[in-house]
Amino acid sequence: MNQEPIHQYKFEALNCCILIPTYNNEKSLASVLQDLLLYTSNLLVINDGSTDATEEILKGFSGINIHHFEENRGKGEALKHGFKIAEELGYEYAITIDSDGQHYPDDLDVFLSHLEEKSPDSEILLVGDRNMGQDGIPGKSTTGNKFSNFWFLVVTGTQLTDTQSGYRLYPLKVINQIKLYTSKFELEIEIIVKAAWRKVKVRNVPIKVFYEENRVTHFRPFWDITRITLLYIWFVLVSFFYIHPRDTYQDFRKKGFKRFWKENIIKSQEPAHKKAAAIALGVFVGILPFWGLHTLLVFSLAAMFKLNKVVAFLFSNISIPPLIPFIIYASYQAGSLLTGRGFAWELRPEDFDSTADIFLGLWQYIIGSFALAGIAAILLWIVFYFLFSVTNQKQVVKP
Repeated sequence: MNQEPIHQYKFEALNCCILIPTYNNEKSLASVLQDLLLYTSNLLVINDGSTDATEEILKGFSGINIHHFEENRGKGEALKHGFKIAEELGYEYAITIDSDGQHYPDDLDVFLSHLEEKSPDSEILLVGDRNMGQDGIPGKSTTGNKFSNFWFLVVTGTQLTDTQSGYRLYPLKVINQIKLYTSKFELEIEIIVKAAWRKVKVRNVPIKVFYEENRVTHFRPFWDITRITLLYIWFVLVSFFYIHPRDTYQDFRKKGFKRFWKENIIKSQEPAHKKAAAIALGVFVGILPFWGLHTLLVFSLAAMFKLNKVVAFLFSNISIPPLIPFIIYASYQAGSLLTGRGFAWELRPEDFDSTADIFLGLWQYIIGSFALAGIAAILLWIVFYFLFSVTNQKQVVKP
């Protein structure tokens, strides 16, 4: 009498399966599948055009879903195909696991437990945290992971300790609705970034990992890191010029100014000097003469100085169309004083007769805008620092 797999009931109750993309892992594939079958029979294998004995090995596992690519397409394509097949089979979630033997099947319970506890009103995407500081982790993996973690934080605002582990739990319906363009290892970055942009809660869960000394890896450091870097460059541009402003605007519109000010600024647990600094930074950037780049600048600087990006962005919008003429005029006059040309209320066409006059006027405006931005930022920091110091004290003494 065959014994039911350890977690079969949980996998069935949660409509969950295990998705295993594989390419030329003949040494470890059979043992990985045998170990997984002890936990569930809900397995889906995508053979990504393997040229070794993978196909023959898979013939010995007739009880599981197996799909073959005639030629190698890349891990990303194997995953995308697997996600679609899994949803067609009626599954709502898929746990992905590598076929090289680095992941432990008993960690499946970690993913299932978090899935059982999730709120019905939101979706989650879980990424295994391999504890990159432990012994035996390749140095290149640790460095690459730190790089990816930093930029994931920049483009999503979510902090993860591991963004590159292949041991994950995906919500299939959401993932299959996302337009995914990459085809190799970088797809795992593309998915978590775009899922986070869709308000999916991307979280780490602790897992164990085993790196065999002579394990088969298809990660090509130069090309794969290059593709990941280019992908993050694109994500930075999209997030700074669209995603972050969109989210801030939606939050502001939903709450209204009074509630937004109260919840995002007054009730923030940040110290007074950091709240004031976020406002000062926003105004400083908003006055600078880098039109079209204010959003990129304010989010970059806020991330660099660890300030509230939402508040900084909100106050950078001081350069809204009705105020632009006044900002330009004030900057020009400030520059006039700094360059020794004196203050003049009127701007006359004859002041810009020659190319030299135009360049001089432009230089005067640029110098003045930096001066005006600096003065405005300092004054606002002082005002809001004292304001927030008082409100913070009131919150502390309030019963």
